[in-house]
This record gives sequence, C-alpha cells and structure tokens, in this order.
Amino acid sequence: MHEGAAINPWVAFAYLVAGICFILALRGLSSPASSRRGNRLGMLGMGIAVVTTLITHEIASPIELGAAIAIGGVIGFVTARRIAMTAMPQLVAAFHSLVGMAAVLVAAAAFLNPGAFGILGADGEILSVSRVEMGLGVAIGAITFSGSVIAFLKLNGNMSGKPILLPGRHVINLAVLAGILGLVGYFVTDQSPWVFWTVTALSFVIGFLLIVPIGGADMPVVVSMLNSYSGWAAAAMGFTLHNSAMIITGALVGSSGAILSYIMCRAMNRSFISVIAGGFGAVADTSGGGAAIDRPWKRGSAEDAAFLMSQAEQVIIVPGYGMAVAQAQHALREMGDKLKEHGVRVKYAIHPVAGRMPGHMNVLLAEANVPYDEVFELEDINSEFAQTDVAFVIGANDVTNPAAKTDKSSPIYGMPVLDVEKAKTVLFIKRSMGGVGYAGVDNELFYRDNTMMLLADAKKMVEEIVKSLD
Repeated sequence: MHEGAAINPWVAFAYLVAGICFILALRGLSSPASSRRGNRLGMLGMGIAVVTTLITHEIASPIELGAAIAIGGVIGFVTARRIAMTAMPQLVAAFHSLVGMAAVLVAAAAFLNPGAFGILGADGEILSVSRVEMGLGVAIGAITFSGSVIAFLKLNGNMSGKPILLPGRHVINLAVLAGILGLVGYFVTDQSPWVFWTVTALSFVIGFLLIVPIGGADMPVVVSMLNSYSGWAAAAMGFTLHNSAMIITGALVGSSGAILSYIMCRAMNRSFISVIAGGFGAVADTSGGGAAIDRPWKRGSAEDAAFLMSQAEQVIIVPGYGMAVAQAQHALREMGDKLKEHGVRVKYAIHPVAGRMPGHMNVLLAEANVPYDEVFELEDINSEFAQTDVAFVIGANDVTNPAAKTDKSSPIYGMPVLDVEKAKTVLFIKRSMGGVGYAGVDNELFYRDNTMMLLADAKKMVEEIVKSLD
C-alpha cells in the first residue's frame, strides 16, 4: 500500500462516490422499471472502487492484474451469455460461493503475510482488532462458500432437493457454532496457526450442515440469506484491508440481504431465527404424506381455456416454478398479447417466494418483455381475484393453496397465499395430478368446483392456447 493512501482525501472521496452509486443501485433495483439504471449505477460504483484501489495500492504488476481481469472477465461474459434465465438461481448461488471463497483467501493471505497488510503491532504480532476481523471474515466467508455450494447442487439437480435431516442436527450445529465463536475469541490471545485453520475448517463444515437440512424449494430464503452472509464477509475483510469501499459495499449487501430474508420468511410463514439456525427446511417432512387426494376434479383442454379467457373482462396470470422449468415465459407473454387483442385486461400476480430465488418470476417475465405495469405483488393484487373472471395458474402450487388459510394441521398454515380460488374460474396448468409442491401436501384448489385442470407441459399447453385464440 502506498504510504498515506488510506487517508488520502481523494481516495476517500472516490470510495464515497462509489458507495453512493451502490446505494442508488439498490434503490434502482427495487423496481423493474428502474432496474437497468440500478445495474448501471452498480457497475459504475464498482468500476470507481476497483480503479481507485488499483491506483493507490501496490498489489501486483500490471501484467498480472491485466491477466487476472481478462480471465475473470471472459469467464463472466461467456457464462452470462450462455446461462438460461431459468438457471439464474444456481448462477447466483455460484456467485455467492465465489464471494465467500474470496473472503477466505484474503483472510488467509493476511494471516500468512500480515506485514503486507499493515496489521502488525509493535511487538511483531497481528493486532488484536485485526485478529477479530480476520476470524469473523474467514468464518463468514467459509460458511458462505460451503453453504452456497450445497444450494447450487440442490438447485441444479445434482443433489436431492429433499431435506437431509441429520440426527441431533441442532445440537451439532450449536456446538460447532459455539466452537467457532470460542476459537475466534481465543485467537485474540493466541495467533497460533492451528487456531486460524481450525476456525476455517469448522466454518466450512457448519456451512454444509446449515444448508443440507433445507428443502430445495425453500431456496428463495436460502439464496437471500447467503447473499447477506457474503456481504458481511466482504465487510469484515474490508476492515482487515482498511478499505472503506469494501466496508460500505459489504454492509449494504449484508443488511439488504438480511431485510429481504426477513420479508421472505414472513411470506413463507417461517421463523427468521430458524432460517439462521438452518432447520426450517425440515417442515417438508412434517406433512401427512405427499400423495394426491383421491377426489373428483375437472379436466379441460387448450380450446376450453382459450374460450373462457377470450370471453373474460379480466384475467390474472399466476406464474410459478413450473413456468420456469418449462421455459414458458415467452409463450405466456404471447398469450397475454393475444388476450389483449380480444379486449381482455391482463395482469400478472407474483408471490414473494414463487420460484427458486427472490424475484425469480419477475426476472423471467422481464426477459419475455412483459410490461412492468402489468406485474403486481401479492399485497397489491390479492383483493382483485374476487372481481376477476379467470385466474390462470401456471406451475404455482403451494403459493395458491387455500389450505394455508384454513387447515391448521397443514405445514403451510399461516403462509400468505394468492387468493386465486376467489376468481370465477381457475385454470391450473400442471404436468399431472400426482405431483405435489415443496411442502409435500396436495393443493385443495385442484378439487374446487370453479377449477379446471390443464394437464400438460406448461409451454406446450400455453402454445396450444395461443393457437386456439387465433
């Protein structure tokens, strides 16, 4: 580090501007209409922070830095170009793992070469405050890495999405967490290598233990929490590196991720504390079996659906993970356009936890160029179902289940759901009657008198409806 770089007023000003850009980026990302601007501001802020850091720190030779940036840039560019929008959740999980590992590597580098980081005291040992920052940073980073790897494997289908419940998992988790915190405290008085590496190893283990018990469809909250963890890991490393931009950015990501996780927990009727403890996915195994109920139900065709919707005044479309799996968002937008040509008012209702990550459905609909002003969140549109002619549900199961409001024995009881059953007619696309949602319970909506089941691949069914509308 150049002498005086950390207190150079121009450097502080540049990091301040970068921090403001990050804040404005988060503000922009809060709405689909301003999300592009938010992304650009975030990129600008990151560019300012990176350039300022490279100019004011003697990190490596320009050739080494250029090669590293080129390699990372090419990998990121190719990945972004090739990744399908339906695979965004696992991509985000993979990115979180990289942030976590970066924090671990920075902490390890600082521990092995503290002089280069300016954290040595007069006695030749690492400063006590730096040991705390280093210990917390490596712990949070390691938890983020291993937890994100498990989340990626579950989301990508490489690992079962069902909760893996270890015997005595809560006792084990508490014991490991207590051990990590105790060793971080002990690290302040003893900087022996075994203490640092034991904290690192235990943190990798607890990240695995926290995420393994969580069901695959509870991933929206998991992704949000891992996002928060990655932010706090970056903030801790910012203190170690004396880099205010990292501190600001990490704190913004960590706090916004925690707030989003809390909102998601409320949307799923989950305890915020149980999310942090890693046991909330066990709910999936507490239901009274996942088999479909043997009750009469009505089956419809694409022609039936096209006729009913073309005669309606308003249709509310409810997308879910089934739409994402079938990649039916473009066909769905085409269907919406056809309905509007028939004079039908079309709206889209988004549940906060529909899909596999926060905003999953919003991203897919935006990719299909669905107008922003037609997309509404649960609290803004729920009251309209009672005055709606047709509710068109495409792959959204538990978030439309009326049992959440009436059946106290149901594992989803108390979870806010979309009131689709109040529409005059409900059209529900599903592959078969045998499947159930992540909670492992059947959906009462299937058997309502006003529900017509459209059993088929979501994309093929919507395409057939579009043809029928012609």
